[in-house]
Amino acid sequence: MIAIPGYTFTDISLIEKGLSDDKKYRIKIADGCVMLLRISNISNYERKKIMFDYMKRVAALGVQMPCPIDFGISCDGKSVYQLLSWCDGDTAEIILPTLSESAQYTIGLKAGQILQTIQTIPAPVNLPPWYERFISVQEERIKGFTTCGVEIKDSDMLFSYYEQNKHLLHSRPQTFTHGDYHLENLLIRSDLEISVVDWDLFDDNIYGDPWNEFGRILSATVFPHYTTGLLRGYFNGEPPEEFWPILKFYLSVGALLIVTWAAYISPRHLDESKRVASDVIRWYDSMQNMIPSWYLKE
Repeated sequence: MIAIPGYTFTDISLIEKGLSDDKKYRIKIADGCVMLLRISNISNYERKKIMFDYMKRVAALGVQMPCPIDFGISCDGKSVYQLLSWCDGDTAEIILPTLSESAQYTIGLKAGQILQTIQTIPAPVNLPPWYERFISVQEERIKGFTTCGVEIKDSDMLFSYYEQNKHLLHSRPQTFTHGDYHLENLLIRSDLEISVVDWDLFDDNIYGDPWNEFGRILSATVFPHYTTGLLRGYFNGEPPEEFWPILKFYLSVGALLIVTWAAYISPRHLDESKRVASDVIRWYDSMQNMIPSWYLKE
């Protein structure tokens, strides 16, 4: 076990959940305090330090999360560590099916309000426009779908919507984002309070269009009452009309990207990714509707 300066662990358990390359442990120190320990290669020092500092800013907003406690280099000098407060609970994907529809909706409202709070941290004023940042990164990945050899019925509709609507990204605002806000990164305690975990942001992309966060709806099972509550909690009521075509855009892009990722990077997820793409087409009734079928108007 890697030694951390100034700490003696009386108990340590490896955490195997998650896709991060970090080694994660539930640890207990001599005074009985339980914490989360994340260990990364020393080459990640700068990126991890930036994220640790941003976690401090989010925690200061009152968001329940693994709060930063300590950061530094391990005793052997080969790793960087983060010590964070421990959050109890099971993931929302596990808890939501056990709850009533009204409780799922309430959880969604809370999750939406938390996301809105996270995004109150502004982006630097000198960032390039979001359209340029997004398209420059994603265009080739999206085109990769056509060469990956995977066939999905009506996938041309996803391409068409992307091409015809990428102009929607012009003039989009940018804020700090969690980057992976979905059910597996929300812990629900027995009192139904929520903690937001896994702040190791995707592609190191700390800032972006705040509405792009809803593209992570693809990342887990869709619970209509929860997801409807998520949107209403975020917007403090019904989403504005201009939200729907942008949500449809991000879900369409996400459907293409997840298939490309599975085909080239993670073939074991290919069947699941094909289902996700087909789901998006179905949610929008072969892309004819603007509001997804899981959104509950009543």
